[in-house]
Amino acid sequence: MPTVRVEASAKVNLGLYVLYRRPDQFHELRTVFQTISLSDRIGVEYRRSGGPAVELGCTRADLAGPDNLAARAARRLLEATGDRGRVRIQLEKRIPVGAGLGGGSSDAAAVLQALAHFLRPRPDRGLLLRLAAELGSDVPFFLVGGRAVGLGRGTEVYPLPDDRTRWLVILAPSMAVSTADAYWRLGPHLTSEPWEDKIYRLCSRICVFEPGEILENDFEKVVFQAHPELETRKALLVALGARPALLCGSGSALFGVFRDRRQALRARDSLEVGDGSRFVVSTVTRKSYRARWQKWLG
Repeated sequence: MPTVRVEASAKVNLGLYVLYRRPDQFHELRTVFQTISLSDRIGVEYRRSGGPAVELGCTRADLAGPDNLAARAARRLLEATGDRGRVRIQLEKRIPVGAGLGGGSSDAAAVLQALAHFLRPRPDRGLLLRLAAELGSDVPFFLVGGRAVGLGRGTEVYPLPDDRTRWLVILAPSMAVSTADAYWRLGPHLTSEPWEDKIYRLCSRICVFEPGEILENDFEKVVFQAHPELETRKALLVALGARPALLCGSGSALFGVFRDRRQALRARDSLEVGDGSRFVVSTVTRKSYRARWQKWLG
């Protein structure tokens, strides 16, 4: 079976504001996504007959099988194109699960792009974006990469100019935070501030993203209340020189932005995370992100 091997990048949110619950029961968001160099590794094999069928194996046995979002992405693309192929996916999981780093969404977007490479006629980008939005709120961003504004429920993605490379420390505890629970806890706070104020701060602070800028994530107020140890770990990142430090999505991971790689490495080595994980990563520009995909898919 022909095979392609790709990587699925994680992301952080350079600020995240939750405005209100929409009539479709999703929440209206304002955020800035940023891809980072931490990634899962994925092999996608395709045979033109014998299906439609999708198999997924994973280095984490609890994530293997048909319910994995990456497997669902492959099935949806086969269904949408009427393709009768057989797909085998092998996922090497390196991005922590339930940490707010977008690993599952990135895996799904990677499979959409890798599988589209095999299909004839090749699916157009509009179809991939539509399927991505159906699969999950973060998935469309990973078809874009780099730094981008996310609006609506996160599926409306608008690229921002590439920034210089930044060095981050990711601190990922072994515990996971339920996104649904985080939204439920946030509910009573959604109307505490005019929407216009949040939109203004998004534009004036996050889109500029100067060193030392104070970024905000609406989930921190409720996630830190439920898990005070995460607030303590954020304070440790700041004490070690992070400017800024912030919760990743709805958690449980945190990230800190450091002056350079050397400072980030020193900070990582100073952190005690118990049975969690810590990583030094760099931001990935959209130009670099696209160049990697061109290399993998030709």
